[in-house]
Amino acid sequence: MRDDYLNLALKVVIDPNLLVNLVSRRVKQLRRGGRPLIESLEKLSLEDMALREIYEGKITWEIPNAVDGEDS
Repeated sequence: MRDDYLNLALKVVIDPNLLVNLVSRRVKQLRRGGRPLIESLEKLSLEDMALREIYEGKITWEIPNAVDGEDS
């Protein structure tokens, strides 16, 4: 994994644990045949591809609101 890609992605996703989960899920999608959302002239690992997709804004995510036992 390239440090420069990791540092750029950490500027977008501040929580390192969330970043690990996002990269992991995206790598699984790519391994199962998902198409990359970026173009690259260099050969990138799947992890680097996922990091680039994140810091280039190609991937979005949501954090669900925590409900403290309340039914709405």
